[in-house]
Amino acid sequence: MKSYWIKPTLTALAALSLTTNLSAQRHGPAAAAEQAKMLIPHSGLQATLFASEPLLVNPANMDIDAEGRVWVTEGVNYRLFKPWGKIQPEGDRIRILEDNDGDGKADTAKTFYQGNDVNAALGIAVLGTKVIVSCSPKVLLFTDENGDDKADGPPKVLFNGIGGVDHDHGAHAFVFGPDGKLYFNVGNSGGQLKTPDGKKFIVDKAGNEVNGRGKPYRHGLVFRCNLDGSEVETLGFNFRNNFEVTVDSFGTLWQSDNDDDGNRGVRINYVMEFGNYGYTDELTGRGWGTKRTHWEKDIPSRHWHQNDPGVMPNLLQTGQGSPTGITLYEGDLLPEVFRGQMMHCDAGPRVVRAYPVQRSGAGYKAKIVNMLQSEDPWYRPSDVCTAPDGSVFVSDWHDGHVGGHHMTDHKPGQMTGRIYRLTPKGGDSRYALPQKRTAFSMLSSPNMASRYIAWQQLNKVGAKAEGTLDKLWRGNNQRLRARALHLLARIKGLEKKYISAALKDANPDIRITGLRIARERGLDVIPLVKQLVTDKDSAVRRECAIALRHNDSPDAPTLWAKLAQQHDGADRWYLEALGLALDRQQNKFFGAWLEAVGSNWDTKAGRDIVWRSRSKKTPDLLVKILLDKKTTEDEKPRYIRALDFQSGPEKDAALIKLLGAGS
Repeated sequence: MKSYWIKPTLTALAALSLTTNLSAQRHGPAAAAEQAKMLIPHSGLQATLFASEPLLVNPANMDIDAEGRVWVTEGVNYRLFKPWGKIQPEGDRIRILEDNDGDGKADTAKTFYQGNDVNAALGIAVLGTKVIVSCSPKVLLFTDENGDDKADGPPKVLFNGIGGVDHDHGAHAFVFGPDGKLYFNVGNSGGQLKTPDGKKFIVDKAGNEVNGRGKPYRHGLVFRCNLDGSEVETLGFNFRNNFEVTVDSFGTLWQSDNDDDGNRGVRINYVMEFGNYGYTDELTGRGWGTKRTHWEKDIPSRHWHQNDPGVMPNLLQTGQGSPTGITLYEGDLLPEVFRGQMMHCDAGPRVVRAYPVQRSGAGYKAKIVNMLQSEDPWYRPSDVCTAPDGSVFVSDWHDGHVGGHHMTDHKPGQMTGRIYRLTPKGGDSRYALPQKRTAFSMLSSPNMASRYIAWQQLNKVGAKAEGTLDKLWRGNNQRLRARALHLLARIKGLEKKYISAALKDANPDIRITGLRIARERGLDVIPLVKQLVTDKDSAVRRECAIALRHNDSPDAPTLWAKLAQQHDGADRWYLEALGLALDRQQNKFFGAWLEAVGSNWDTKAGRDIVWRSRSKKTPDLLVKILLDKKTTEDEKPRYIRALDFQSGPEKDAALIKLLGAGS
């Protein structure tokens, strides 16, 4: 995160005086109400002040529970190594803000927990009686079984050994997925994951130690695990500071990532499972600025190694910024443009944005729609969440700096913090829970904490819930259908029935969801991939490729070859999905494709597949492409770079052949 506030032309004394005066003018409910008038919402929205100091200060992260209460981690003790040191000796607080009279403004605040183990915690997730707080080096699990809004006692440690202590690039927030699992991420200073006792690195389901040493994982990471922290999967790696991850009802992951300061390379990612996202060189771990063959013409693309085989493409690049919280809006209260879309805070340019996506081949394309800006130079949105009524809350760190190891307000009694609420323009701004609250209605809620409670209840009763869930499954809302499917396919004895129905569904997202559930449930995916291998939708075939990753069935190579033959030579998303499937089986899969295409491999699409592969036969084919008279001089650096990712005697022989041809 970066800072933008005091100009370097000011003397230190003048800057101190200015900071003190501004802090005094900006503190308190009256000042907060005046500054809220400077908010600039989207034309279809209205923004109101929900809470300010003294109810809360320095909100670093936020969640909203099923009762509509706003939970906040405060960051008073931010950067203990700075001259101001520890401002609050008792440690930072986790606050619960509540609007008791429904007027759209918080009137009470409670402290759920206070301690130095949650100083400037970067993540909070409220799941029923459980509260997960992310604060490097640990991920902490609090409980409140008696419902007194106080932690029952010291927290349990879910994970330990995460880097980035007292740093923005450490452990970030958890989110509950439609599959009943937890999703979370850590920034590049976090880089690793250890057991609760801090003694051993976690070994993920792929058999890899999550140690940050580049074999294969390094830098920022995205994970999935069970509610108890078991069965960790590494879903993406090589990010810089992926501040939060969010997951939609189909199980698709989205997040942002922060560039090295000043390079206008902030990006939004669709997280294709198991991908390398290119912050540093895959082979050497060197930074993006190290000269390499075929590097990108513009720095924002160069920053993420976008020309390297094996690097996932970016969905969108948003320029300079300091991205923070993100969530998926799956409600219907806000205007249509926001429904089913990401909502994202960027504290640098002081804006909350949505990124409406459209399908593009096997991936997506997106545009930017601003949701909430402000003329207040201290407006620093840190997180965004959806309430049970479908309204949206935005937390505001509210400071002259955006973080980045500094804050303007660091004197007790002068710190500020704000929370705003977004509702439809001209609508009723009162805040109330939906009247009807059943497991059915809560599973349909736009609020993740509500869906968690419903998921647990419906999953627990099993077959007794089939009738309730079937109503959603037979409806027209595809996201609600997906939520129902996740539970129906977990009812003992009904798994195959509903997965089979999903794979035949007219909606490609439902077909994708069905295949993902089968994979997660440990079913044999080979018959399912056979059913979908020629699906007309390339995103469905993308998921087929991912389903074949590490699958040792004798049918897997032939199926991969069929998927590869459908690559059009223009879809990077599809190509990288094929590449993910090659992991650990390069020779078998690539060999099956060569056998299938024979001498017709040398097409635009075929060259793409050769470029992405790393089999024993790849180096010789790369050299054939380089020596082919049809290959232009502009194209050659791409294939020379691909040779960097080859290894073994086959590469040596190919290089000798290439050198011999040039002599």
